[in-house]
Amino acid sequence: MAVRVLVVDDSGFFRRRVTEMLNADPTLEVIGSAANGKEAIEQVSKLRPDVVTMDIEMPIMDGITATREIMRSQPTPIIMFSSLTTDGAKATLDALDAGALDFLPKRFEDISSDREEARKLLCERVRQLGRRPLAPAAKPASPAVKPTLSTTPPLAGKPAASPIRARGDIKLVAIGTSTGGPVALQEVLSKIPGTFSVPIILVQHMPGSFTPAFAQRLNTLCAITVKEAADGDVLKPATAYLAPGGKQMTIDRKGEQAVIRVTEALPNQTYKPCVDITFQSVAKLYPKNTLAIILTGMGADGREGCRELKQGGSVIWAQDQASCVVYGMPAAVTDAGLSERSIPLKDIGISIAQRV
Repeated sequence: MAVRVLVVDDSGFFRRRVTEMLNADPTLEVIGSAANGKEAIEQVSKLRPDVVTMDIEMPIMDGITATREIMRSQPTPIIMFSSLTTDGAKATLDALDAGALDFLPKRFEDISSDREEARKLLCERVRQLGRRPLAPAAKPASPAVKPTLSTTPPLAGKPAASPIRARGDIKLVAIGTSTGGPVALQEVLSKIPGTFSVPIILVQHMPGSFTPAFAQRLNTLCAITVKEAADGDVLKPATAYLAPGGKQMTIDRKGEQAVIRVTEALPNQTYKPCVDITFQSVAKLYPKNTLAIILTGMGADGREGCRELKQGGSVIWAQDQASCVVYGMPAAVTDAGLSERSIPLKDIGISIAQRV
């Protein structure tokens, strides 16, 4: 049965273009369209689509407001179309906070210079979201000021899991994610105490224009410091370093210190940043002392990096299927026998604090 899609955009040309691209895939069917957020809410109630593609800036009602109302009244997977600008990044992050699950550049040339490749990626993202049932869920309001949390989270509610084997001390936490990652990282990192004793590195598939705004947003929501990584940064405890979009981040040693290296991505590299590239560099520095976690995301990026870490004696965890937006990256690690634990998203932050 085809995934049923509602296309929302104030541009008739863009609606037709997206409709043509989606309908060219036999597993997808565009069942309606809307020119603004108000119409989108009405059409979702009437047609009950499996997925909505949503523009952000529209007359009468914008896409963020419409997303928030749809998720309140008729929860439906929503993928946002966004401009790759600083303002576009902030608006997209607001849309994800409102309940959208994914985003793509509105200029398809920014997805791929190959039109057919861009169409395939769009269809794959819509298809993946269409397979994920949603249930109503209240999203917490974003705090206006940085919290001053400085104590270890309570141990109550520790998720049941298989016993953890004795390992060397954890010196670094490494997290990789893609689709659904912005919200997942917010959930995980906001539960890490300000007294956290080791550094954290983050690899999120995201455009370069988005990562500064995303790091800044995480920093306001978390007790630890969160920053976009810069070349030469020395790893410090209670600090999370977000890989810059469009580049590659590795970890190197400089004397007695571990430092970040940020380099230009190569044209043939699919993911920029790439979890595997970062994790493989970590495996050289901390083969026995890393806690690596793979969160929600499409594809298998991170599996080979986790394999090298596992061979060195590090600890690998994965997000469980039920709490993933897309159970691709965690499934790849779990199915390869690399993950010790599959953990619900709501328990991962506390579990990290307990393990370290």
